[in-house]
Amino acid sequence: MAERAPFNILDPATAGDAQRRGSDPRELDRCMEQMLSYIYASLPNYPLYLGQRFHAARAAPDRVDRISRLPRDLRRDIVSRLPVKDAARTAVLSWRWRTIWLSTPLVLVDAHLLPKGQGFPPTYSTNSQPITAAVSSILEAHPGPFSCVHLICSRMDSYRPQLARWLQLFAAKGVHDLVLVNRPLPLEVPLPATVFTITTLTRLYLGLWKLPGTAALRGASFPHLRELGVLFVEMEPGDVDYLVARSPVLEILNILGCMKGLRLRLVSQSLRCVQIAGSIMENIAVVKAPCLERLILHGSCKRGGGLCTRVRIGDAPKLHAFGYLEPGQVLEIRDTIIMPGIKATTTSMLTSVKILSLTVRFGLRSDVKMVPTLLRCFPKLDRLHIMVFAVANS
Repeated sequence: MAERAPFNILDPATAGDAQRRGSDPRELDRCMEQMLSYIYASLPNYPLYLGQRFHAARAAPDRVDRISRLPRDLRRDIVSRLPVKDAARTAVLSWRWRTIWLSTPLVLVDAHLLPKGQGFPPTYSTNSQPITAAVSSILEAHPGPFSCVHLICSRMDSYRPQLARWLQLFAAKGVHDLVLVNRPLPLEVPLPATVFTITTLTRLYLGLWKLPGTAALRGASFPHLRELGVLFVEMEPGDVDYLVARSPVLEILNILGCMKGLRLRLVSQSLRCVQIAGSIMENIAVVKAPCLERLILHGSCKRGGGLCTRVRIGDAPKLHAFGYLEPGQVLEIRDTIIMPGIKATTTSMLTSVKILSLTVRFGLRSDVKMVPTLLRCFPKLDRLHIMVFAVANS
């Protein structure tokens, strides 16, 4: 019999422990792999050139190094677009390049530090130690600031002292774009509270962490943060509200994989887009968001016990795109709960919405009756998207 392929995410000890508890380790491995794929797909791009490699041109007859005579700012711009290994190596080209990398805001993506021959994403057999050592060395050597740092390849549960030091360096030297993803397992590695004191951040994505207590979040300060992503993060009700409240210029909020029941109360003068996907949503309330243009609720997960998602739209005068509204969700517009056959009034209409997305089970009478009621609440639609789900035995 052919030997079965090794696990992609689980290490042998974790697989054995799952089997002793009566779980299928291969199913768990598949779930972990799928979860990571969702996270990687949700991460923002980094500003590096990874396209075609060009062969060096034949040297000019006069052997003049013209590229080194480019203006210093242009050479810094070139270095800022290279993977970190290539960027650091430019220091040996000539004396004109020697200080360019150290004077250029750092762009560090740890996926570019994977061992030769190791593809992305890394597997459980990937040794995190050389990657974390290289990251530590680079962050210590570079004076900052750090333009973009994406750390997504290490199992940080084994390297907590290194992580604490990295966050200290980020706070001291300044980082603008930060992505921190802990590779499972375990899933609930505590995130040091230091990350919430990095005041230079403009974009922050966190994946597979456990947020610290409410007291730490109350001390958060993100005066320049414009984009926040919280991906498969264990958190308590109100945690996201605290982060939004302490981000006065936040424009984009992205939540993925909240499985404890998300309760969100949005009060923000700057938010333009909120996207919540693959989560158990209990109560989503847009209390006051005068700049909100898009509210995207996609792929909500169901919890037993008859729990319904309640979506309340209060003050959102610029809301342009809204959906997917799903069967079983309770929609409240201002102070009116929208029910089949209800008469639409000015207070139960959202005239700013131009794009509406619905999920409908046409085999169920209750769903069908709800469609015309919803359409009366959105009288200015330009586009209507309907996702149809079949009903068993219908």
